[in-house]
Amino acid sequence: MLQYEEPVFRPPCEANSLIVQVTLGCPHNRCAFCGMYKMKKYRVRDPEEVMADLRRARLLYSHVPSIFLADGNTVAMNSEKLADIIAYARDLFPEAERVSSYGGARFLKGKPVESLRRLREAGLDIIYFGLESGDDEILARMDKGVDSAGMIEAARRIKEAGIDLSVYILLGLGGEDLWRQHAENTARVLNAMQPHFIRPRTLALLPGIPLYEEARQGRFREASGETVMRELQVMLALLEVEGAWFLSDHISNYVPIYGHLPEEREKMLASVEMALGNPGEFLAPRRLTHL
Repeated sequence: MLQYEEPVFRPPCEANSLIVQVTLGCPHNRCAFCGMYKMKKYRVRDPEEVMADLRRARLLYSHVPSIFLADGNTVAMNSEKLADIIAYARDLFPEAERVSSYGGARFLKGKPVESLRRLREAGLDIIYFGLESGDDEILARMDKGVDSAGMIEAARRIKEAGIDLSVYILLGLGGEDLWRQHAENTARVLNAMQPHFIRPRTLALLPGIPLYEEARQGRFREASGETVMRELQVMLALLEVEGAWFLSDHISNYVPIYGHLPEEREKMLASVEMALGNPGEFLAPRRLTHL
């Protein structure tokens, strides 16, 4: 069996992927809205251990459609060592259509494009990138570790290296008080990035997440479903991206909204308007117990 240190997280679209932990935890691990890796101390696994896991997986599975390299911010590790692992995985699983990883701007904005290009040449296809917000006040409040300019620079390097850029945004992160600036500045940054994919999630305040305690103490006012939809409405209207997929592929979202930008913007806005017109049906308080 493969070695895993629980819990293991992956994007919803990687549900059928072979998941291999190259790193454990997250090297930043301070975001106020996130509880994913709070129980782990970040460390890089020995590449030989990772390659042994890959060999075990080859014996276990006759067909691997795609590979996800966990945990959080795997691309923060030494690029040559990671490239060796990616190339080894590609050799073992020639049928895999995609190799992917999480990547954070704090660790990517200073990485040379040549290092990222080396990862692409080894076989890394896509980086899932946590923008969350394009608003500097919110990014600082959430202890994201980087401002909007750093986000844009990191995205530029990823794209220049030839790696697909899939950007996460976190609806509701401005709460009831900062929702409009969150929407406007997130659209501004996405327009500067021109990502290949935009993937919205909606903030869920669960026990164990630092922001949960702020809300409990009255220092953060959680956005209502109606506010989240207004935020999304403003954001979609301001987006000027070419050829990006907008994919609402997460259980946290109130309404599943999918489309290709810019040509399907109006269809998506109509879905938002439908939800706003029927809040009792679509925007009732959620009862999420996990993500």
